Parts: sequence; structure tokens; C-alpha cells
Amino acid sequence: MVATTLMGLEGVLAEEIRNLGGEKIMELKRAVRFYGNDALLYKANMALRTALKVLVPIDDFIARDEEELYRKISGFPWEDIFSVEQTFVIDAVVNGYVFNHSKYVALKAKDAIADRFRGVYGRRPSVDTFDADISINLYVLDDKVSVSLNSSGMSLDRRGYRRNSNEAPINEVLAAGIILMSGWDSSQAFLDPMAGSGTFSIEAAMKGTNTPPNLKRNFSFKNWLEFDHVLFEKVKSELAQGIVEADLKIYARDLLTKNIDVISLNAELAGMEDHLSLKKEDFFVSEPKADSGVMVINPPYGERLKIADIEQFYKNLGDVFKQKYAGFEVWIISSDFEALKVIGLKSSYRLELMNGGLKARLLKFELYKGSRRD
Repeated sequence: MVATTLMGLEGVLAEEIRNLGGEKIMELKRAVRFYGNDALLYKANMALRTALKVLVPIDDFIARDEEELYRKISGFPWEDIFSVEQTFVIDAVVNGYVFNHSKYVALKAKDAIADRFRGVYGRRPSVDTFDADISINLYVLDDKVSVSLNSSGMSLDRRGYRRNSNEAPINEVLAAGIILMSGWDSSQAFLDPMAGSGTFSIEAAMKGTNTPPNLKRNFSFKNWLEFDHVLFEKVKSELAQGIVEADLKIYARDLLTKNIDVISLNAELAGMEDHLSLKKEDFFVSEPKADSGVMVINPPYGERLKIADIEQFYKNLGDVFKQKYAGFEVWIISSDFEALKVIGLKSSYRLELMNGGLKARLLKFELYKGSRRD
């Protein structure tokens, strides 16, 4: 299997897969390759917090031109994977010198699969680009073609709880990845002082209660002819039994009333409303909720503040960190690299990421009481 993820989260995802029982794990670019059985496939889709999709490779071949691509795709026994009554969609990624247009490659593959069914049954399945039963992934590098089944279907960051959001919500997988990197556990206070849509707080609550992030959603693998319904229900039941009651100290705060309303609804949809302390509050005049813990903050970027204010805003952040939050670890993600420089603290960790299509930097500040040497 190959689980895809966001740039910078490969190591976190690999550790998640290892904890689930994956074997022969190898980190790739924005992906992790691993081996396992059907039970692990089902578990990975429901339980992985930092995966976007779980792909199952089913064929690899060389194609030097479009005729060879068509011939080898049509030569695969697709009727063993899904039925002619089901719909399918193809997602193609193309790199290299042989093929240079992903949509054209997807079209040729679609024709090959349709003609295969027509040859076997005298009719062909339909294509559905919005809600297909079967999702097929093609990756082409030069003349090397890898064909995979997308077992997830809709991307796994679409948890289903964020029906409402503010203007720049952080991706659920990215939020979960940052929380896992922070090492936060359920015994510590978790501060989300600029909560926005509440994604950090909700993802923390799911981690703190050991709630699988996609336990209740649907998956494309359920439409495969070889889908094992009994095994799936067994795996799902075992994951549900692993959910724990926890006395979590998660403080979701935001300055805007409309954001508080959004967070409240999202937390309720996620079933995490009882685990969040939710309140309207201005971070710059607030007081710490504990003596120590983890703070995760996704502050407004330059395009969401007046440019004249942005550096002062970040400088004020650093002042509050130093004056009030000794004993905390602060993780901050921002796409405003210049503004990050005026926080006035030395980071102990940094990582380049992508956030909503923008290059972003994740920094960790360890705020000691007294000096670090002491």
C-alpha cells in the first residue's frame, strides 16, 4: 500500500503506520509505502490522522506510447475488481518525456477499461467524476506506469465535521500532523488561542480520546468485489472499543463571536463538544490556563491583516509568549516568513510545509522558566 500525505508529514505518517502494524515501511516524497493485509487496509483508512489517501498498487508496466498504454490497461482483468453496473473515475499524474498531459492519459485509460468491459459483457460501466464507486489512480514517470486502486475515495482530510469554516481554515491532516509532532498527550493542557474553525482543538480531542478520525465515513474499497464486509465490521468495532474517556484540558479561544459559533457547531458534528473549553477571548489580554502544556497557533497571515499591523502583531505575540507562557511549548505555523523573524525568540525546531497552497514554516519555541541552561 501507499499512503499519501502533505509535504513534511512523511515521518509522522510512517510512525502512525508502524503503530498500526504496517511492515516494510519506506518514506517517499509526500507518501509512505508499506505492506499489510486487508484488515490493515481498512484500519489505515479509518485510523490514520495524517494520510490523504491509501492506494493499493495492482499493476506496473512500461508504456512507450499511447497505443501500448491502451493495450496494457485493457489487458488487465478489471471485471475482477468491479462490476459493469458500477461507476468509475481515473486520476492521472504524469511526469517525464513520454506523456505530457494527465487528462489525455486518463482519457486513454478510461477508454481501455470501458472497451475491456464491452468485450466481456457487451456493455461498459459509466464514468462519474463526482461520486464514483471505484477510484483508479495512474502514476506515470517517463515510460513507467503504476496503476493503483484508491481505497479511500474522497480524501481522508475530509473528516465530515467542518461544515462551516472561517476564511482560511487549516487542513485537518496538517493540523493533526502538527499535534503529533508536538508530542502532546492527554495529560497536558492544550491551548488553541486563535482557534478559527476549531480544527486544532477538534483534532486534539480526537487524539486525546483515541477516536479514529474517519470511523464514520464511507470508503471506495467498500465497492470492490473482494470487499470483506465481516472483516471490515470487526476492524471498525475494535477501533470503536479503543475510544477512551479522558479528562482533557483543551482550551479553544477566538476573538470573534462568529468563529466561536462555528467551532461549537464543528465540535458537535465531530462528537467532541464535551472535550473542549470554548470561549471568546483576546489572546493578548488573556491569562494562561495552566502552568505548562502545549500551545498550537495558526495566526493571521499578511493578507488577512493590514500590512502596517503585521510585524507589530507578531512582535506582540512574542512578548506575550515570553511574559506569560514560561513552561509551555509553542508551535506556530505561518506563511509570513518576515513577520516570524520579529517574534524575538529562538526556535528549537523548524520545518517547511505547505498550508492551503502557500509555503509555510512551522516553528517550535520552548519557553523556559529562568534560563534554558538552568
